[in-house]
Amino acid sequence: MKIVIQRVSKASVTINDLKVAAIKEGLLILIGIVEEDTQEDINWLVRKVLNLRIFNDEQGIMNKSLLNIDGNVIVVSQFTLHASTKKGSRPSYMKAAKPDLAIPLYQQFVASIEKELNKKVQTGEFGADMKVELLNDGPVTIIMDSKIKE
Repeated sequence: MKIVIQRVSKASVTINDLKVAAIKEGLLILIGIVEEDTQEDINWLVRKVLNLRIFNDEQGIMNKSLLNIDGNVIVVSQFTLHASTKKGSRPSYMKAAKPDLAIPLYQQFVASIEKELNKKVQTGEFGADMKVELLNDGPVTIIMDSKIKE
């Protein structure tokens, strides 16, 4: 499971000219799922995401977590995170999990964050053509892969 975390001042997701998600301060998380992913991958990523100290404290130092600031989250599925560009000019997405496996894991990831935050997590729509807008704060962008755990 691979995620891109972006600290945002605001973010939104629009599908067919309808805004389906919008937050102020918090995280926009893009998530890509592969066939080998399990609940263990979800548990590791959720624990790391919620406790990452990437929000500024009163002195302007990144010393607070999403939990500390009571921040908001939007999670957007993005199979292109697993693109392979090794051969040719057209990326291959063969590593990305098929929807029958990816959708339940995506839903479990969202539910796990909701449980830990004790609040609703907003989402895009799996497989939809989405327009994602964000104001990256910092900018702070972090890439995490549950298989590499760096």
